[in-house]
Amino acid sequence: QVQVVESGGGLVQPGGSLRLSCAASVRSFSSYWIAWYRQAPGQQRERVARISTSGTTNYTASVKGRFTISRDNAKNTVYLQMTSLKVEDTAVYYCNVVAPYSSGGYWGQGTQVTVSS
Repeated sequence: QVQVVESGGGLVQPGGSLRLSCAASVRSFSSYWIAWYRQAPGQQRERVARISTSGTTNYTASVKGRFTISRDNAKNTVYLQMTSLKVEDTAVYYCNVVAPYSSGGYWGQGTQVTVSS
């Protein structure tokens, strides 16, 4: 059974930084795309960043230049480095492990990020 576990969330002041981690127990981790999503209260879940099997990354416009997604296939882990955090980045952040060009995949339970002074 595949397990996806996010960690690293917490409370941070505006302008601060956090690094989220996503560890997945899936076999052949390197053959999956990994994405970070977030969902704020009362809002739809949105994709924040994604990294492909080759390391190609893409980001939603609101986080470009502030967030960086990376992967360590040897550790079956993906990271989301978040800098210059804003109040509007407050949300539960979820990790999604999915086969290329597919939907669904495996989800973690989420980690709360709160940006507040």
